Amino acid sequence: MKCIRLSDVTMKKSRKGGEISLSFREKIELCKLLDKLGADAVETAPIENRRTDGLLLKSLASAVSNAHLSVPVPIGEEDGVAFTWNCLKEAKHPRLQVSLPVSTVQMEYLYHKKPDDMLALIGKTVAECRAVCEDVEFSAEDAGRSEREFLLRAVRCAKENGATLVTVCDTAGELLPEDFFGFVAELREELGDTVKLGVSISNSLYMANACAIYAIKAGADEVKVVSCGEDEVSLQKLATMLQTHGDALGVTSGVRMTELRRTGEQIEWLCKTNRSKASPFDNGVREEENFTLSVHDDADAVRKAAERLGYDLSEEDAAKVYEAFSVVANKKETITAKELDMLIATSALQVPPTYTLESFVINSGNVITATSHIKLIKDGKTVEGICVGDGPIDASFLAMEQITGTHYELDDFQISSVTEGREAMGESVVRLRSRGKLYSGRGLSTDIVASSIMAYINALNKIVYEETEQ
Repeated sequence: MKCIRLSDVTMKKSRKGGEISLSFREKIELCKLLDKLGADAVETAPIENRRTDGLLLKSLASAVSNAHLSVPVPIGEEDGVAFTWNCLKEAKHPRLQVSLPVSTVQMEYLYHKKPDDMLALIGKTVAECRAVCEDVEFSAEDAGRSEREFLLRAVRCAKENGATLVTVCDTAGELLPEDFFGFVAELREELGDTVKLGVSISNSLYMANACAIYAIKAGADEVKVVSCGEDEVSLQKLATMLQTHGDALGVTSGVRMTELRRTGEQIEWLCKTNRSKASPFDNGVREEENFTLSVHDDADAVRKAAERLGYDLSEEDAAKVYEAFSVVANKKETITAKELDMLIATSALQVPPTYTLESFVINSGNVITATSHIKLIKDGKTVEGICVGDGPIDASFLAMEQITGTHYELDDFQISSVTEGREAMGESVVRLRSRGKLYSGRGLSTDIVASSIMAYINALNKIVYEETEQ
């Protein structure tokens, strides 16, 4: 029985805006969920910011175990293919994707190219990708409105230059199911058995799922789906249809149907969690890392554990963290993920402070909006910020953002008690992400707001120091 491959494009769609907005860490969690569910491929947006997107891609490469990780290469950049491959090459199943339009209107409007020039670009880019990667996809954008003769030439060109998968995209969503059957059948005959055929179908007419079934009947091997949203074929609906009618169609899918509902709900929760209008910080929907290190683990094991938490440590910082780990592990035998996080916050990238806390004033209650007035000292001068927020800690973080003029992604925030009683000491760990890289800070006080502010300043100083040095 033929297995239809489902390639999830939810993360790629989130780049284009709309209701789905994912943080760095949430993108990693989404990939893990899709990998666990049995999606055959997970697609990302192309690299735009080399530092941030490059680091994300490397993190995804280590997070995805079974699915193909598919990344579009930038078009027209001299070393775009090489840079993308360098970020992707550690993935277990890497795939480079070449996305170019094949309709006259998009070729001329987006790339200012005539058909022959576009064919040359397709051949050159596909060949460049195939030279470094064994799995290369050519995605024919707006194929539904292309001239059929040119589309066949483009598909033939991609095949001759090494494409292993050709995907035709009904970007406008104008084809009816019966038309889609003939459209795919013709392309299936052109490609033969050596190249896989995929389809991407817009749901603008609310018939994407029906078109997908007709495409499968006509010989399509792969379908692009979304696990959240309604703008393309639904992963949940198509997987259910294949389970129900798969025997009649002679096909199946690799989706783990016993986990479909639960994992689908997790993905919906992850993608559609309401963000507070009063705060830019994400709500932190995520699956926490849960592992244990023992006293017998070496420096390389500790470094890899830090990478699982999201840190990109230098050799110097990795050595400092391992030294701190060894001291604690010799006393208590095992170290949890949260304890390692605390050790990293305490020992990695210890820098001279750019900002120090002068004072803070908090106004908060159950009938007023929380307000924080913070004064920091920088270069001997007092700088201050006043902000409202969803609570005293949120308002304090926003006030410090006002002072620095920069918004950092709040990757994680933890508060724990280190002593007991009414005067217990509270310990806070704040993890900020800047340009894709993770920085953590630690604060200790009997006041949890004060410990949170100090932890934020500690992480902030690390960011400012490293980015000023570069």
